[in-house]
Parts: sequence; C-alpha cells; structure tokens
Amino acid sequence: MSPRDHSVVICVYTEERWQDILDAVASVRAQSLPAGEILLVVDHNPALLRRLTEEFGDGPGVRVLANAGPRGLSAGRNTGIAAARGAVVAFLDDDAVAEPDWLRRLDQGYDDPEVMAVGGRTLPSWASGRRPVWFPEEFDWVVGCSYRGLPPGRARVRNVLGGNASFRRTAFDAAGGFATGIGRDGDKRPLGGEETELCIRLSRALPHAVLLTDDRAVIRHKVPGARERFGYFRTRTYAEGLSKALVARSVGAGRGLESERRYTTRVLPAGVLRGVRDFLLGRPGGAGRAGAVVAGVLAAAAGYAVGSVRVRRDGVSFTVPAIEPAGVPAPGPAVGEVR
Repeated sequence: MSPRDHSVVICVYTEERWQDILDAVASVRAQSLPAGEILLVVDHNPALLRRLTEEFGDGPGVRVLANAGPRGLSAGRNTGIAAARGAVVAFLDDDAVAEPDWLRRLDQGYDDPEVMAVGGRTLPSWASGRRPVWFPEEFDWVVGCSYRGLPPGRARVRNVLGGNASFRRTAFDAAGGFATGIGRDGDKRPLGGEETELCIRLSRALPHAVLLTDDRAVIRHKVPGARERFGYFRTRTYAEGLSKALVARSVGAGRGLESERRYTTRVLPAGVLRGVRDFLLGRPGGAGRAGAVVAGVLAAAAGYAVGSVRVRRDGVSFTVPAIEPAGVPAPGPAVGEVR
C-alpha cells in the first residue's frame, strides 16, 4: 500500500442494522479517494459474521473479522486496528453514510506530519424527516452527531468524535488502543467517552501531536425514531456523566473535563437564551429547547456525581491494550490497567 492508503473500520453488532451496514460499505466504496480496504468487525454475533462473510467474501477490498477481544465497541475497534494495513485508520459508524469526499478531506489533514488524528462533521438524518422542535443543536452529540459549539472549518481540538474519525496507524503504536471498560460494551446503557480518553492519552504520549477536525469531512448518521424521544435524551445525557467520571479517573479531571467546562459555561447558556428568545418571539419549540438544555445539564451532572461516588467506593478497572506496530500480525498484551 502507498504511504497514505486508508483502512476504514466499521464495527457492527446486530442484524437489525443489515441495510445500514450495506449502506455504510457502499458509501466507502464510492469515495473519491478510494479506501485501501474496508474492515467489518463483528461483535460476538456468529450469525451476522456468517452472513457478512457470505455477502462480502468474494467482494473487492472488504475483510470481515470477528471481534478478538471482549464484547464492546472499543475491543472491536482494536481488532480492526490490529488487522489494518493502511497508514491511516478511519472509523465509520455502522449506521452512517459518508459523503463522497469524506476520506479525501480527512486525508488532507495529514499533509502536516505532526497531525496524528483528523475527525469530521457528523450530521443527523432524523427518522421522522426533520429535527424534533424541542431538540437543541447543542446536544446533537446525544445522537452521535457534531453539535453547536464545535469550532468551524479545520481546527485543532482536544479529541475527535469516534464515529467519524481517523488516526495515523503509528498513533496506536505510541499510545495503545481504545480502552476496554469505557464506552459501549453490549450493555443497554448508552455509555461513551472512549475516544476522549484515547485522544488525551495520545497527546500525553506524543506531546507535539496535533489533533484536528475538518467540517468538510461529512458523514450522515441515521437517528432512529426511539432516539428522537426525550426519554432517550435523558438516559443518554445521564450515561455521559457516568462516562466522564471514568475518563476523569483515567486522565485526571483537568484534561478529562477541560472542553466540557467551556461547553457548560459558554455554549449551553447561549442555547438557553436562544430558546427563551424564540419562545418570546413565538417560534415553535423555543421553550422546549431551553428546557431540554437545562434537563441535559442536570442529568449529566447527576451521572457524573453518581459515577464519581462509584469510582471512589468500588474502584474501576479498564485496560489499555497494546497495538503491535504496523506489519506485526498478532496483537500484544495489555500495556496498562487502571483500577
């Protein structure tokens, strides 16, 4: 492969998303900058593994793999990283489709040799066809999308968002893989934060590393009807608080909550004021959006408080697996464990 070929990793886990998976693969195959390979990593679902192997076994550039680690998104991504042959490893959610120039825009960030990660912009595709009037743009991260408050254009950031991100393969040689024990692991609770923890750890391992977002690298993330409801909004924001407690335990509250403090003290108050203004002007959903911002903050704060108590009382254990340098086929042992 050439020095800038890309391996695209798509982690999958359920046959209920069969058509979504096919759409995601098709969008990568249609890139203006062709991917060197597509890696479909199946999370402990033998039936789905067999079906995808039958579907893509003879297809060009698609490899179907079983998650070699414990159940969960982090271990699935690590399996893809270990198998990747490209110099850049990109990640796409299994229920998202990439715009045709997605990989090309991500790739352009690596013209600077100090850039170790490049993320893009994720737009919601609502099942109902439009954004719920009460749903604030400041909380689009609840449905896995870019949110109001992120810097526009190409900008340096603390962390990229995992569903639309890429890393130099050598970044994992330096920092290890995604920590298992943080983020989604097959449990119904919608946890997250694993990409934040990895990016902070990467910046510590490589102090001169640059992490970027480029809002021209666009994907569209499908939002099912169940996630358009306030009940999911409340559950997801509470779970995010739990996740942030784990991240703070791993990397310290200073770095682990640095961006969140700015977001909470600047972006969210402005969102409340916009909602109130829209309500006073008679625009639909203004009061609902203002209320949702307040409810989201309170739910996340409650989750963080509960998570912090649990960490202090029970401790927490998660593992940072080593990723062998590119060209070495077998994954190595864990390089770190936090308890």
